[in-house]
Order: sequence, then C-alpha cells, then structure tokens
Amino acid sequence: MKVCLLRVIGAVISVAAMVSQPPTAAQAQTRDVGPWWPHPDWGAEDQAGASQRVTPEKILGALRMATTGDVYELGHPYEAEMPTYPGRTYSMTLPAIRNDMGGGANQIVGRVEFLASQIGQVGTQFDGLGHIGQVVEMENGDIQRVFYNGYTAEEIDSETGLLKLGIEHVRPIITRGVLVDVAGYKGVERLPHSYEVTVEDVRGALARQGMTPDDIEPGDAILFRYGWSSLWSDPEAFNHNPPGIGVAVARWVAELQPAMVGSDSWATEVLPNPIPELAFPVHQELLTKRGIYNLESMQLDELAEDGVSSFLFIVTTIRFKGATGSPVRPIAVR
Repeated sequence: MKVCLLRVIGAVISVAAMVSQPPTAAQAQTRDVGPWWPHPDWGAEDQAGASQRVTPEKILGALRMATTGDVYELGHPYEAEMPTYPGRTYSMTLPAIRNDMGGGANQIVGRVEFLASQIGQVGTQFDGLGHIGQVVEMENGDIQRVFYNGYTAEEIDSETGLLKLGIEHVRPIITRGVLVDVAGYKGVERLPHSYEVTVEDVRGALARQGMTPDDIEPGDAILFRYGWSSLWSDPEAFNHNPPGIGVAVARWVAELQPAMVGSDSWATEVLPNPIPELAFPVHQELLTKRGIYNLESMQLDELAEDGVSSFLFIVTTIRFKGATGSPVRPIAVR
C-alpha cells in the first residue's frame, strides 16, 4: 500500500483518538517515552513485533492441527498481469545471455531471469514494521516521522535499506490460522466497494463458523475473507475502493493479541476511510502502534468453500535486509 503520512499537526491531533492508551497531558512524547512506545511486552529495543507471539509451544500446538495433510495455497502467483498499485512495477525477463550454448562433456544448458519490482508491495504482500509510521510533534517541538516502537525516520532511513525494523527481523510465522469469512456471513460473493467491516460482522462470522472471540488465542493469524480475490483478474475493479476492517475492528482484534492479520484485499482495511480526514489508519493502529503484521492480497476462497475455519498456517518472509516488506507464499494445512 502507498505510504501516506499525516503532514500537519491538526491531523495528528485528530488521529490521537486511535491510540489504544492515549497519553495524558502530563506524559512526554520523547524518543524514550511516547503514546505507543516503548512496547510494554518487548521493550524499547524490539524490532520483531508480534511475530514473537509465535512461541515454540505455539508452533507445536499448530503443527498438531494438521490431520489430513491437505494444503491450501493462500497466495497468488506473481505475474505481470496481477493487480498492482498505481506506479508500482513487476517485470520479469529472460535475458539473452550465452548460458544455452552447452557446456562440459554433458552439454549443460540453463536460464537465469531478471526481475524488476518492488520487493514487498506487489502481489501477495507482507507489510513489515518499517512500512508505515506517523508524523508526531515531540515534547521539544520537533516534528518527527515515527514508526513502531518509537523509531524515528532519522534513526532508520538509509538509501540502501532500513537501519532498523527491516523485514529480516520478522520471525517465521508457523501458527494457528483463523478464517473470518465475512462475505460468507453476509451471504454475498464479495462485499461491496468501501464496505466497513464492523465488530458485529466479525462476531457474526465467527458464530456462523461455530466459534466465538474467546476461541482466538494469542499468536494466532486472523485472516479476513471479503470475497475480493474474485476480482483478481480485473485489476481496475480489484484496486478500486476495497472493503475492509476499520479502526474499531483493528483495536478489537489487537486486544486478542494475534501475531498478524491478513485479508484477500490489497489493504485489509476499508478504503477510503469513512472519516475523510484519515488515511490508512488501520495500518497505523496495527503495524505502527501494536507491532501486528499485515498480509494482503490473499486467496481464501478454497478454505471457505471447504468450511475450514482453523488450520495450521505457515508464512515466512524473505530476509531482505532493511526491506519494508516481503513477497511470501502463505499456506494452510488441515
């Protein structure tokens, strides 16, 4: 998704209500203490965020969920025809190099592709903690762009990659996945453009699947199905104003302490936000303020068709040092 930071102090004030535990007037917003930093569980130096909720015990419990060995591909193939955000690139070529002439007594031949693309922001994409931040006025009057755990742009920016919060810090996510089939609950193939999923929708979807919010455990991956992947072959429609969760659901979900959320839309959150002054506030609430990862443009229809609500979920990022995101191949195993 496109990084869209608030640029004026008035906008920062309007977003203050999104902080889960907003500071009082007496609290300072310094590099050491701010409205969402340091993280209360992992401390001021943390760069791994909610992937730390995937403990060894969590992994072993998730592995025991696999009973049939059936595998579901939850990501789309990467290809030139896939929907991409305006201005982003995906181009793969096979250069005409002399590797096909035969070599050695066995006359070996081979090919090597060349790929030009954003790393983590095309196709099925995993958002890292250095992807989204917020403009904040500090106690001394300085205006800073602040990311997860209080890291400022001054500390982490580099032309060759992030100095902090790079995608290489994400731990492998091998955990229990929970599908929240909102489209199925609503009885539609896909939700309408710009539909905001409410907490009541989430509760209703879980109830339809024979679950309650109490069934969601810390470290789970919560995956929202909007039916949006049915538009994958129509990039213009797929990219236009997708449905998704709003700030209310983001806060509610965050209290359940998942390792990550995901969806079959390119933003996970509703666009545009129903509050016109806000831009991508769910990304800020989850990534910036909570350290909860976001996986976008998934394919969740097969899980829904087979009535699979909880499953072994596996996704690992590629350790591009200093990257803000990563291509991934998420899978579910039942």
